[in-house]
Amino acid sequence: MKKFKPRPGCVVQAYRFALDPNAGQQRALRSHCGAARAAFNWAVSWVSAAWWQRQAEQTYGVPPAELTPWRPWSLPALRKAFNKVKHTDPRFASWWRDNSKEAYNTGLANAAAAFDNYATSKNGKRKGARMGMPRRKSKRKARLACRFTTGTVRIEPDGKHVTLPRLGTIRTHEPTGKLLARLQAGTARVLSATVRHERGHWFSPSRSKPNVRHRLRPDPA
Repeated sequence: MKKFKPRPGCVVQAYRFALDPNAGQQRALRSHCGAARAAFNWAVSWVSAAWWQRQAEQTYGVPPAELTPWRPWSLPALRKAFNKVKHTDPRFASWWRDNSKEAYNTGLANAAAAFDNYATSKNGKRKGARMGMPRRKSKRKARLACRFTTGTVRIEPDGKHVTLPRLGTIRTHEPTGKLLARLQAGTARVLSATVRHERGHWFSPSRSKPNVRHRLRPDPA
């Protein structure tokens, strides 16, 4: 999966805002982050199943041309496969509509990146320590995070709230004035937003400079 690259003359700068969600918004935030984890786990299982099946078939002496086909792990391929099963798969059918599509896209994008990293590491094209095959994330240990790249993502004019898809308008602990001023002046725009839960708090940050495009994403305190 290709990394984001700003256009010439543009910079991406991060801003972080601590959020102050009400009880209902906290439940929705956790649901979105859980949906991202569920989509990641589904993608890992879906791709890995074909790998393990091929290995088993090889031990049975199945000719290479007759082995189970590889399953692609690019983000578009994962999206297409997920959209086919989400209506009928019992793991998603009864609740996938409760969350923004961006929640599931977060998990699928992370899975695509994980498989890319594994493949390039295995082929010796990635620097650093050898990366293992992607594994499913446990509910107890997985970091709560969800990224939004489409839909309504904005800083409200009062400088005290942010609005995110399906989550609505959420109050912030600190003023958003610096970023808001640039947005209102037309010298920046929001590219994306990420919400993340760390040390008992929810965060959502962003990036900006004059004549810059912005990426809204959270940073730990």
